Amino acid sequence: MLEILYQDEYIIAINKPSGLLVHKSFYARDAKIFAIQELRNQIGQHVYPIHRLDRKTSGVLLFALDTAVLKIMNDRFATREVEKKYLAILRGWSPEELTIDYDLTNDDGIIQNAITYFHRLQSTKIELAFNNQPTSRYCLVEAIPETGRMHQLRKHFKHIFHPILGSRPHGCNKQNKLWLELFELKGMMLHAHQLIFNHPITNEQLILNAKINEEFSRVGTILNLDLNKYK
Repeated sequence: MLEILYQDEYIIAINKPSGLLVHKSFYARDAKIFAIQELRNQIGQHVYPIHRLDRKTSGVLLFALDTAVLKIMNDRFATREVEKKYLAILRGWSPEELTIDYDLTNDDGIIQNAITYFHRLQSTKIELAFNNQPTSRYCLVEAIPETGRMHQLRKHFKHIFHPILGSRPHGCNKQNKLWLELFELKGMMLHAHQLIFNHPITNEQLILNAKINEEFSRVGTILNLDLNKYK
């Protein structure tokens, strides 16, 4: 059963598990289960995804319950009237805050402007030898993408040399291998923890929060991060 964060006669939001595709994808033809069909079966009616989350990204995922509401919300996403907030665990200690304005190229070879703002929430260092150093540094950040390009956060954090832990292919392969061998980490430490927008019909502001999953919490414990407010 999918965790429902909000539901009325117009929209519904879930806390998407990591590993679940939103819909069928050319890039993941092995998948047999999708959020659209699971949610449809769970509530007994058609749902229309308003935005997307990567397969490995968990967190708030919003659906419309009819096509008129879908259009309203699509327009609001396009005009940046919806604020998306993500939690990510990065390799190294990132700047305290930064706006990354770095163009990305999509699968059709088209260059698109992409902007991400983030600020560092916590920093940590553990006894984990890596690259001839006896310890390893990590940090927890909150990221707010102003644009919605494919794999934007993963690509942007790799661009500033602070890749998201567990991100493949836009990450640190050696670090990911180390965590797989030592801690059996197969997921990616990226979670859409909050969505802020005005309701498409009532215009009332909604703030939807999604709790972090067990894998994210487990990694936080290994790294001595305080994630209690996100559980």
